[in-house]
Amino acid sequence: MIQRFDLDALQSQLAGTPLQEWSADLPRQIDSKLAIGHGDLERWYAAVQALPPLVITELEMLQAFSFNGPCDESSREQLKTALQGLIPWRKGPFQLFGVHIDTEWRSDWKWQRVAPYLDLKDKRVLDVGCGNGYYMWRMLGAGASCVVGIDPNWLFFNQFLAMKNYLPEQPIWHLPLAVEELPPKLQGFDTVFSMGVLYHRRSPIDHLLDLKDCLVKGGELVLETLVVEGDAQQVLLPEDRYAQMRNVWFLPSVPALELWLRRAGFVDIQCVDVSTTSIEEQRATEWMRYQSLPEFLDPADHSRTIEGLPAPTRAVITARKA
Repeated sequence: MIQRFDLDALQSQLAGTPLQEWSADLPRQIDSKLAIGHGDLERWYAAVQALPPLVITELEMLQAFSFNGPCDESSREQLKTALQGLIPWRKGPFQLFGVHIDTEWRSDWKWQRVAPYLDLKDKRVLDVGCGNGYYMWRMLGAGASCVVGIDPNWLFFNQFLAMKNYLPEQPIWHLPLAVEELPPKLQGFDTVFSMGVLYHRRSPIDHLLDLKDCLVKGGELVLETLVVEGDAQQVLLPEDRYAQMRNVWFLPSVPALELWLRRAGFVDIQCVDVSTTSIEEQRATEWMRYQSLPEFLDPADHSRTIEGLPAPTRAVITARKA
């Protein structure tokens, strides 16, 4: 069974910060989560343990996330087999020791749209709903001093561990927690990311308030979510599914989203990007063999979902806690 991972380095990193008390309680909290576990947790963790011992001599986190080093063909096959034990891979891509994980999402395209508007140098960063941690590595590459991600999905947690296995000294941690499991009024992060989360929340304003509570005064929020066209009163609430997803609740227009942020106490609100998701950016691959965006759109009209709703368009908003 998976053992609780070492949190000493994280606690050392957060010592003397507003997050010190929270980090002191993390071992207890993680132990309780591990006690509940997941039916596939042992299998996924076994895949991580099957990774061959390899040494990184080349590391890139700014322009991409990739690392390399001496690796013979036998080790590369062992590496690929272990990583395939963690399929499906949704966010990426990853390049490690000659193995290319072609993930469902070209998350590097989204990062390229977001990165020009960020200043993460020496920042303490929280990524809410971090998935397998792809963006966290890119945040570190952009100069963050410390990156903490939270996501309760155990598969994503093990996918992160597969990368962390080769980069144990990097100041980056994935915690298998939901945002609701954070203590109130943390107020300890310089920058908080929420990418692809807001539309899954039944109460989007509460989510924005939770994000604000994690920030230091003057800290920055980077919010990415699905949007629709319209004025400040335009919000789409799907009747049932949206692009075959059941758990999609509110898709605001950009002006409505900006209004929500103002009501939640954010200032300096800027929409820095609006992009319609293409079937080249999200699609099935060898590493994610299930249906993907091409199957979720109207085959005769890619501007509509299969349910007849506007096709997925995503906005990136930056804002500051007053």
